[in-house]
Parts: sequence; structure tokens; C-alpha cells
Amino acid sequence: MNRAHSDQIARLIRHAGIFLLAAALSACHKPAPEVVFETVPGARIDGDTIAFAKESPQLAAIRVVAAEPERLSLLRINGRIAWDETRTARVNSPLAGRIVTLQAEPGKEVRRGDTLAVISSPDYGQVQAETRRAQSALKQSAQVLARNTELHAAGVIALKELQAAETEHAQAKAELDRTTARARSYGDGGQIDQQFRLRAPIDGVIVTRRANIGQEVRPDQGGDEAMFVISDPTRLWVNLDVPEALTTIIAVGENLRISAPALPGEVFSARVQYVSDFVDASSRMVRARASLDNWARRLKSEMYVAADVEVPPSSTLRVPSTGVFLLENKHYVFAEESAGRYVRRHVLAEEGSLGFMRIVEGLHAGDKVVADGALLLQQMLNQHATAPARDQQASNKSAQ
Repeated sequence: MNRAHSDQIARLIRHAGIFLLAAALSACHKPAPEVVFETVPGARIDGDTIAFAKESPQLAAIRVVAAEPERLSLLRINGRIAWDETRTARVNSPLAGRIVTLQAEPGKEVRRGDTLAVISSPDYGQVQAETRRAQSALKQSAQVLARNTELHAAGVIALKELQAAETEHAQAKAELDRTTARARSYGDGGQIDQQFRLRAPIDGVIVTRRANIGQEVRPDQGGDEAMFVISDPTRLWVNLDVPEALTTIIAVGENLRISAPALPGEVFSARVQYVSDFVDASSRMVRARASLDNWARRLKSEMYVAADVEVPPSSTLRVPSTGVFLLENKHYVFAEESAGRYVRRHVLAEEGSLGFMRIVEGLHAGDKVVADGALLLQQMLNQHATAPARDQQASNKSAQ
């Protein structure tokens, strides 16, 4: 083989090596096959709009209703029955002692001044003794003053002695007035017996009794530990928790219809007497109170009730609550643009009557909104928003 022929073969080998290397590099960088993430077959999503094909099975889960102007309706608010505090007294002993007699039973009607319990109290005996000592001191000072007055008139004693007797008498009288007033506040009968009689401060019915014979009592008992609770059960309060968005509906003087789950079919009338001026920071509720006539004594304290207030007709629209959902503290609905085509809309909404939301802004009368299936549509938007990221991850895996 001559030299020229050898050089030609060497060039061919080099060219073949370069070709093979290029082919290998091309194979390593071959584009990955396209990966498509499909959320729902037959659904097209463009921004906040979702369109379904006519034969899409998802349409069977979607129910559409028209937004209607709010007619006269009832707004329902949860409440709880309580005693009317203007007709209620919680009675405790102002003196420490031990109960020796009970004269009042739960459910018994009492009049103001009736004895509820008799308490053996050394403190009360001390009050009685102080009054008796003050009476004796006044009597003695009166005798001294009368004698000194006669002696001064006869010139036997000086004027300053008479004045001292007058001062002593005045002090004795003041002390008797003080002790008598204190004893009278406890209902003192004049006899030193240490038997304090706890009396009813108002007319009413004993609705609660937390007292037993032999029980030790003290003045610092109070609140839920009251020995007796006397109230008028024919007049009650309804304490209401009004959602912040509904404060414009409830006002003093508003008439309410009260119903209780324990009394199906029965309706009672109440009138709003008080609406709080602040919103509870934790519950975002406004406290309100209504007065209730309970002459038949069907309702009981601590019973849960529902209060319905009439909402007058307005231009505000209403839609089912199931069609309104929260997203980042904003309310949204899905409106039907055409058959099978839905667009998400931001609306200004607030609580309405039971099962409905009031739409203040964002819809027009007659607009069709999704009542059932709104959360399904929102889930599809969420999946579509995250699909590109999943596509990229799948593409990267295929390339590897």
C-alpha cells in the first residue's frame, strides 16, 4: 500500500468518527415527548371561564337558578332564653352562719318580705347586742343630762359640766341611730337570738334554690352560687347573637317571631329592647336582647330558640347559599353565560334568610348562577392553575 492510499483511509476513518460522535450527541439531546395534563375531559378553561361539551357528564351535577330580587322574607337568628334581669333577684346571706330552717321550696311563689331561710349567725347576734348597748347608753346619758340640767339651774355645777353631759347624750343618740339602722337592714326584731331571717326582696317565683339545712353560708357567695334566685317566669329575655353583616336588620323596637326546637309548631312574640354598640372581637357577633311574654310558662330559661325578623322587600338580590363560596376572604359565584358555559364572578354578599345569601353587588336580576356544583367548578379552576407546573415536572422526568 502506497503512502497516498494510506492517507485517504485515515481521512475516511476520521470523518466516520466525527459522524458517529455527532449522531450520539444528537441522540442524547433528543426532545422529550410532549406531556399533557388533562383535568376534565371535554372541558375548556380560559381564565375564570369554564365551557363543557354538550355531552359532558359533569353537566348533570350542575344546577342553575336565577338571581331574584329579595321579597318580604324572614331572617333567622339564633338565641337563648334567659331570666328578665329587671324582674330577677339573686339572694345571698349578708352574714356568715349556718342554715337552721328553710321555708321556701323551688317553684314556690313568694311575696316581698317573706322568709326564705333562718340562719344562725354570731355576726347577727353581735349586731343585735350593739343595738341593745346603744339603747342602754342613750338611756343613761339622758338621765345624766336631766340631772346636770337641774344642778346647773341650782348653781351647783358649772356650765362646762352641763355641756359635757349634752355632748355625751348627743353621741349616744348618734350611736343608737347607727346601730338601729344597721340592725334594721338585717330585719332586726329586737330580740337577741342570733337568728337571722333571710327574706325575699321582690315578688316572684323561686326558680333556683342552692341551700340546704346545716349548710354554712358566707357573704362572698354570689353569681351562680346564689342561695335563691327569684324571678318572674312570665317575662323572659331572649339573648341574640347577631352576625356582623346583619346589624342593619336588627333595631330597637323590632318585632321578632320566636320558635323553639323543643316546642315544634309554637310561635311566640318578642320585641327588641337592646342592641350592643360593639362587635365581639372573637365571634364577630353583636349582642342583642328582646323581651318576651311567657304568660303560659311554656318557654324555659336557657332554652335555645330561633328568632325570625321580617326583612322588607328591596332591590337586593338573593341566591341559594350553596352557590356562594369564599376565596381569600371574598365571595364568588359562577354565572351561566350560555348553556354549558360558566364564568366566576366576584360579588358583595351578606347573610340572608335561612338557606339564602343576599347579593348587594356583582349580579343583575335574572342572572343565572350555579346553585349546585359551584365548588366543583372552582376545583377545576384550581387544577387548571396548577396543571402547567405538573406538565413541566412531567416533561423534566421524561427528559431524564
